Amino acid sequence: MVLPVSDTPFARLDRGYHMIERALNYVAAAFLFSLMLLAVAEVFMRKVFNSPIHGQADLVEIMIPTMGFFGLAYCQRLAGHVRMELLIHRLKGRSLWLFEFTGNLATLLIVVLMIWGTWQNFENAWLLGDSSMDAQIPVWPPKLIIFVGFCLLFVRCVIAFIGYIRLIMEPDAEPIGVPISPTAADVAESEAASARDAIADGEAAR
Repeated sequence: MVLPVSDTPFARLDRGYHMIERALNYVAAAFLFSLMLLAVAEVFMRKVFNSPIHGQADLVEIMIPTMGFFGLAYCQRLAGHVRMELLIHRLKGRSLWLFEFTGNLATLLIVVLMIWGTWQNFENAWLLGDSSMDAQIPVWPPKLIIFVGFCLLFVRCVIAFIGYIRLIMEPDAEPIGVPISPTAADVAESEAASARDAIADGEAAR
């Protein structure tokens, strides 16, 4: 993923919002690391002291949404979500941007529905005082995180929406705010570069 190099207000908006996405992705990674430590502690306590951590399963269920949904917008910006690109890679110029615009518009509509639905779930959990079955941990925080994750994705899709309109009007302009999928050649070059670095590191360690 290459961020725009121009200094237009729209490019600065894209770069600034990507900093927020990246920060929240680090938060998700921290939760993933914490989950790993929790799993190790659970196995250790169960095997050595025959005393499993109370509510461990509930904690896992509550932590998982943060790992998944705080990285949604970041993954979208990097074109990291699963895509079917057999047709897209054959398109060029305005036809490509029109195709991407249509897909982004559909994503926007779906995300709006998800925002509405997740807010309803959070509100119900908050008003009813819903909690987990074992440790009785409130479940509204992870439901709020899911709602926030979709809101972040909505903002990213709106930025991409504007970016695609700009590219439809000027197909040869610098892509700003839109995810650019790597081609097969890009992936092959990246893997080759990683292999060369690994070989160089191995030779340097001898």
